[in-house]
Amino acid sequence: MTTDTTAVQKQDIRKLTTQQLKDWLAQHGEQGFRAKQIVEWLWKKSATSFDEMSNLSLKTRELLYNHFEIKAITTATSQKSNDGTIKSAFRLHDAHLIEGVLIPATDRMTACVSSQVGCSLTCKFCATGYMDRKRNLDAAEMYDQVAAIDRQARENYGIPLSNIVYMGMGEPLLNYANVLESIEKITSPDGLGMAPKRITVSTAGIAKMIKKLGDDQVRFNLALSLHAANDEKRNQIMPINESNSLENLAEALQYFYEKTNNRITFEYIVFDKFNDTIQDARELWEFTKKVPAKVNIIEYNPIAEAAYKNTDATRLEQFARFLESKGVIVNVRRSRGKDIDAACGQLANREKAA
Repeated sequence: MTTDTTAVQKQDIRKLTTQQLKDWLAQHGEQGFRAKQIVEWLWKKSATSFDEMSNLSLKTRELLYNHFEIKAITTATSQKSNDGTIKSAFRLHDAHLIEGVLIPATDRMTACVSSQVGCSLTCKFCATGYMDRKRNLDAAEMYDQVAAIDRQARENYGIPLSNIVYMGMGEPLLNYANVLESIEKITSPDGLGMAPKRITVSTAGIAKMIKKLGDDQVRFNLALSLHAANDEKRNQIMPINESNSLENLAEALQYFYEKTNNRITFEYIVFDKFNDTIQDARELWEFTKKVPAKVNIIEYNPIAEAAYKNTDATRLEQFARFLESKGVIVNVRRSRGKDIDAACGQLANREKAA
């Protein structure tokens, strides 16, 4: 592809709406219907260069190349766990690294994607929480993770993605507009066409943004990383709780449910001798009564930065049985990809961005 000699500041083409692209093409003597073709290449076919757009003339492709760029992510490294989980480090256009994970199971193929480079929250048990937040990801960068992990699922298992969880690096609700835009692209028939009910956004608990999700009447699922159902304990491991107390979160979740009719998922890591007693289970049960919910009990994955340990199997079983005896829907989630630091709470790129 030849380069224009005039030093044009190239624009990120995926920031344009279809109408904006159509108007731009018209201004440059191109037919408007080309916009739809280009948008299909960018989103549905996940093209990473204008050369791939084979149904456009060479002249049109050169015009696009001279004025626009596609800031696609690239796969820097991939590791495959003994259990089949695949963790990838994705390099962004500005050389930052983020991580995404493919989690295969008998009944689903799940992509775990990141929403920020690093994280501005400081949850004490999470490796990402010990990183600085460098910046938010834009919608296209989150979309690219999903498209890349979908390709991995097809290439390694012959099965497309069935589920997406925004549970990687970062706090999704502190990157609200971009996260929602990425989901809009992922669920659009002009994008990946996935059902919103197959997507879960996980938050550490930003009450006002949970209410905003309700106001926007989102159709995807919401999960709250709870991990303790009393403020004193939750403050110790999740400083965000000091400004978003359990009372405030309960009110926000009730509001969200009234607006969307979507049941909440509470994620609860059972730490050894910290939040694994029957009294802790009782407090969790009391909290679940505030809003229709189910509980995912998650195995803890130790990290070098923290001294927390996973509870033993007996205490975990007793904890789960107590909740079930009270009518709570409980799923015990076993760790996947622990041997390659791909499990929940372990994502923290050890490689430095160039």
